[in-house]
This record gives sequence, structure tokens and C-alpha cells, in this order.
Amino acid sequence: MSYKCEVTGRKALKGMQVSHAMNHKIKYQKPNLRAKRFWVPGENKWVTLRVSSRAIRTINKRGIVAVLADIAK
Repeated sequence: MSYKCEVTGRKALKGMQVSHAMNHKIKYQKPNLRAKRFWVPGENKWVTLRVSSRAIRTINKRGIVAVLADIAK
């Protein structure tokens, strides 16, 4: 499974870490992903999503049903 948020689409950023001696090393900045279960009352079941902490705040604000409808599009 890729390191990507299922709601917002956030994924790891790639860049260079440059030392004082100008040595370049590839550095990845990964999003804060969590596997979280959400209760969907319309389907009467739990749904497990791999989401970032920003997506958890979005789900709390808009509701899981609206977010799942956007994912389906």
C-alpha cells in the first residue's frame, strides 16, 4: 500500500538534505497517516481508512458520509 492519504491525497514530499559540506542526500517528508475506523450510520458498519490528521479534522467537520461521497467521485 502506498504512503498516501485516502481522503486528501497527501503523499510524501521528496527533496534534498544539504549538509554544510554541500553533500546532497534524498530526504522524504511523510504526512502524518493513521489507520482509523469510522462508523457509517447509513450502511450500519465500520469503515477503516488510512487518513492524515488533517483529513480526520475534515471528517469531523463535514461528516463521514459527505467525505465518502467525495471519495467515490
